[in-house]
Amino acid sequence: MRTLSLGGHVGFDSLPDQLVSKSVSQGFCFNILCVGETGIGKSTLMNTLFNTTFENEEASHYLDKVLLRPRTYDLQESNVQLKLTIVDTVGFGDQVNKEESYKPIVDYIDTQFENYLQEELKIKRSLFNYHDTRIHVCLYFIAPTGHSLKSLDLVTMKKLDSKVNIIPIIAKADTISKSELHKFKIKVMSELVSNGVQIYQFPTEDEAIAEINSSMNAHLPFAVVGSSEEVKVGNKMVRARQYPWGAVQVENESHCDFVRLREMLIRVNMEDLREQTHARHYELYRRCKLEEMGFKDTDPDNEPFSLQETYEAKRKEFLSDLQRKEEDMRQMFVNRVKETEAELKEKERELHDRFELLKRTHQEEKRNVEEKRRDLEEDMNSFNRRKVAAETLQGQAFQAASQLSIKKDKDKKN
Repeated sequence: MRTLSLGGHVGFDSLPDQLVSKSVSQGFCFNILCVGETGIGKSTLMNTLFNTTFENEEASHYLDKVLLRPRTYDLQESNVQLKLTIVDTVGFGDQVNKEESYKPIVDYIDTQFENYLQEELKIKRSLFNYHDTRIHVCLYFIAPTGHSLKSLDLVTMKKLDSKVNIIPIIAKADTISKSELHKFKIKVMSELVSNGVQIYQFPTEDEAIAEINSSMNAHLPFAVVGSSEEVKVGNKMVRARQYPWGAVQVENESHCDFVRLREMLIRVNMEDLREQTHARHYELYRRCKLEEMGFKDTDPDNEPFSLQETYEAKRKEFLSDLQRKEEDMRQMFVNRVKETEAELKEKERELHDRFELLKRTHQEEKRNVEEKRRDLEEDMNSFNRRKVAAETLQGQAFQAASQLSIKKDKDKKN
């Protein structure tokens, strides 16, 4: 490649200005995932970060599973429009069994990646005006226990670190002393390193922001305090939390790291977070998905892999698999028919045996009834003969008695 010098002004030095103008007209999107227990201050911090009041619903502590609640807002500052999506993890850490609390979060992130991938793979794509819902940063809220990270925090961050940029935050940092907070920060970072949790590091490649980002990396995790209330301190009104012993100023760097978080998250590294999401996390998901589908950059001989060949190979594989499944289903159908026929024949044989048994039983009972009928007729005939004989004897006896009585009457008259 040769490097040439220009003989005069051409005009392509205005490309950065064109890019800025186009980007401003299109607007920007930024998606934040807030992970933390119920009541830890996620909604309050979001209101404080963007200096507004977002919709908020009181969450119950008795949900049986973790729910992700995304809400999208259109914000404008000067002539820059921002489509901001805040995703809250409702019910996180409230269950008795917390082993699978991270799964709905991982599934949600993967679903947003899958939606973007499906849009990319369409024949007629519309990425220009596609609402990108991929998570650009995860603000992980750590309870200010002062001791160590909970096992739930370690497991969840470990599951998320390959899918999203994680910035750990110690919430409600005004509840522990400065010395305890300093020790807690060191303990948290030590546990993250020892457990292999990869959190987002502010980039130091760009000389313009290398110094500030390097110094801010040393402040992680940020200890923050959120408040939308204004308190009079001296002669001015500031956002603070008022206590009987004094006020904790949100934007006072000696009180908390809120200003550092806002600077790093919004004013300095928002675009890098968007780029990291696309170039690192989404590309990892996309590569794994395409490899699962059989797509590769090179074949076994390290030759360029043709998309057409891959398509044809996958099509043949699919048709072969479909034919095999059809054959299996056909064979299964034949076997089921044979089994059904055998069952019907067995049922028919059983019915025939039962019919024959009933027929024999009926004939036997019929013979028994006939025998009993004949015995009964014989008994009736015998009874009738005895009855006639008895009546005959009774008549003879009555006649003899009458004759004897007549004879006696004649003898008396004589």
